[in-house]
Formats: sequence, structure tokens, C-alpha cells
Amino acid sequence: MNAISPQEAQERLQQGALLIDVREPNEYQEIHAQGARLIPLSEFQARYQELPQDAELIMICRSGARSERAGQMLLDNGYSNVTNLTGGTMAWAQDGLPTSTGDDQ
Repeated sequence: MNAISPQEAQERLQQGALLIDVREPNEYQEIHAQGARLIPLSEFQARYQELPQDAELIMICRSGARSERAGQMLLDNGYSNVTNLTGGTMAWAQDGLPTSTGDDQ
């Protein structure tokens, strides 16, 4: 699976990619990349079909491990345009990119 930096992810989001956060709801509420859609890894097997197959999907978690697992699940189930965000939400925030708190999906 391809991996991209937070800066590159931000550019792709502006071009229509979707950012999918696979952390748990309590983690998401503490801090998340602005615009990220929450589908927790614990629910991912049951919910991944909510995601469009014709959009670029950028997977994000805390540091990159859970999002890589979720992205691989998508690839294994017929999705083709899936990328993992290197360093996850921690790297996104460290790079000064926009973040939110709470449930604002």
C-alpha cells in the first residue's frame, strides 16, 4: 500500500480525496484531522462498504499501524485507490495542519 506525508494528504484532500480515521471514538473526540470521517477499526469489517470505491481513500489512525490494517482490508475487498498517512494524527498535528475535537464529522 502506498504511504504519503500529512502535507501530501492535505493536498489530495483539497482535490477530493476522503480521509478515513480508524481510531476509536474517544481518541477521535480528543483530536482528529479536520474533515476526517470516523469508522473505528473495531467496526471496520462491518462498515467498510459505506466507503465509495470510486474515490481516493486516505487512511489515518494515531501513528499509522491501524490505518494500514484497515487500508489493506479495503485493498483485499476490491478497493484500488487506498493510501496510508505516514505518522497518523500525531504527524498531522505536528505539521500544524488543521485539527478538530469532538464529534464534528
